[in-house]
Amino acid sequence: MGNAGYTCIRRTFCWLNIILWLCSCAFLGAGLWLRLSYEGYATLLPQHAALSADTIFMSIGGTGFVVSFLGCCGAWVQSRCLLVLYFMLIVMLFMSEFLVGSIAFLFRGGLGRTLANELRFGIERHYNSSDRGSLVAPSVAAIWDSVQQSFECCGVSSYEDWYDIQSWTGKRWVPESCCRTLYDQRQLLTEGSGDGLLRVDCGRSENPSLWWDKGCAHSLQSWFTGQLNVVGAVGLGIAFVQLFGLITSMLLFCTVKHKRASDTYKSYSPSIDPQTRTSSWED
Repeated sequence: MGNAGYTCIRRTFCWLNIILWLCSCAFLGAGLWLRLSYEGYATLLPQHAALSADTIFMSIGGTGFVVSFLGCCGAWVQSRCLLVLYFMLIVMLFMSEFLVGSIAFLFRGGLGRTLANELRFGIERHYNSSDRGSLVAPSVAAIWDSVQQSFECCGVSSYEDWYDIQSWTGKRWVPESCCRTLYDQRQLLTEGSGDGLLRVDCGRSENPSLWWDKGCAHSLQSWFTGQLNVVGAVGLGIAFVQLFGLITSMLLFCTVKHKRASDTYKSYSPSIDPQTRTSSWED
């Protein structure tokens, strides 16, 4: 490999890992921000807190931080040890992603049921209608209200998931966010006329015809299905970056060996004997 080609690949590899390192720092920062500001998301899946968004973001950020740091340093200082370690980590990441994706695809039905049961458990145990949290740190109630208003849904599978929870034991009530658009805007139903108006909360009316009849699990699944093209594009991009890292790191690993075997550390060429080159002191 010529000196210009080696320098180009080495610098490209360094800059790519610097960009990945910055992205990893951003993921870490986002994960920490979610952990500190949106603690309510962890209680949506109380028995599987590791699946919360903040944990996933910090895991991705931490892994990318270490891997990209090793790759950048290995190429910059031309360390074969760091380059081969980078190569091994990329291979392990690729195999882990393939394994997790395969398991998730094979057991997608069981995973869906498990997540639905966990969401129901979170509603029953951790939903508190009087705890609204704050703008910076919303509560479980605020998170569910936001989801149900955005996707026009109620409960996990249906509005019956809200029946007889700890916040209203023995009642067949739902949150106000389950009300259909007309009632969600007015928030209160009005019965009677004139001075005899009776104001009734929509969520406590025990009238299912006023509530959204579809569950949020179905709505979220439909939304995710519509985003599969984006997910596929992101997956292909990640696979390309990993493949480029594998090929480039091994190419640099082999080239560094030849360059260190040369007395002048110039480009390696099998057709030129380093002993016959003109010494730089004679130039």
